[in-house]
Amino acid sequence: MTAVRETPTPTGDWELLHGAVKGVAKRYSQDWCAARPTAGGRAVVLAAADGHGSAAHFRSDLGARWAVEEFTACAEVFAHEAVRVGGDAASWPGLRAEARLLPQAVGHRWHRRALLHDANTPAHGASPARRAAARARFAEEGARGTWDLSAYGSTLLGAVLTRQMLLCWQLGDGDIVLIDDGGVPRTPLSTGPDMGDETDSLCEPEPWRKTRTYWQPITGGPPPTVLLSTDGLSKSFADHQGFLDFATGVRARAAEQGVAAVQEHLADWLARAAKYSGDDTTLVAAFAAAPATEQDDAPATGQDGAPAREQDGAPGAAQEGTTSA
Repeated sequence: MTAVRETPTPTGDWELLHGAVKGVAKRYSQDWCAARPTAGGRAVVLAAADGHGSAAHFRSDLGARWAVEEFTACAEVFAHEAVRVGGDAASWPGLRAEARLLPQAVGHRWHRRALLHDANTPAHGASPARRAAARARFAEEGARGTWDLSAYGSTLLGAVLTRQMLLCWQLGDGDIVLIDDGGVPRTPLSTGPDMGDETDSLCEPEPWRKTRTYWQPITGGPPPTVLLSTDGLSKSFADHQGFLDFATGVRARAAEQGVAAVQEHLADWLARAAKYSGDDTTLVAAFAAAPATEQDDAPATGQDGAPAREQDGAPGAAQEGTTSA
């Protein structure tokens, strides 16, 4: 199992958290993620994608990477417009209309990349004759044709956050958790417990029709903490409440100790989760930066960097196969 340790990203208005680990016994991860400031630090773009990973989706690591890259490219343009609109409520309907169109733009861009790759290196055989036939068909039909892109299948989670609004998009499984200033979590795009391993995917025709969208204007109080995670994290807990307890624990520790302290331990927490789910496990998050005076009064910590009252490592409830401290 490989844990990726990152340095937290301070961005003026925001602090960002990101980490990923490879699933147990996997050759490489099929997850991909991004967490970056944009629009001069006045907005944040978050994205996470989970390639399906089974034998039928043997190029899904590429699909997940392209999903994040294409979403990020589209979302950064959207974020600049969101910052420009700001708190002008009269312009919000137009911005919401753009938000509903964004999944289609991402889907078209992703499909074109997958089609071009498959035309040059066909997933189901790469003889010179087959490659030539695939390139000729791509040149003639392009994205209009009916193509089998299942080898590249991936989910996609995305968010754009400014001081005035939050937009989230979700295709397939995974979790988007919003935690308000009182520490109360919500999962606005959840459709309930997963049913088996089937999930919506970018490799399907017109995947934007299955993409769920959430809009939240921020008219009072600070923006919520936003966490995106692939399903390897939530599957490591005995129940959904345990996962939510973990998410709220991450936020609480970030508030008490600072995001840098959380980033230092995040790879270990995700690695522990991956042991129970067996899956690649990825988390990205954005926190509204607190004034410096609030950081000066952080509570005393134990030797492991955890709050002195809490010595059990990862925040939240016990994971599957473990007992509470």
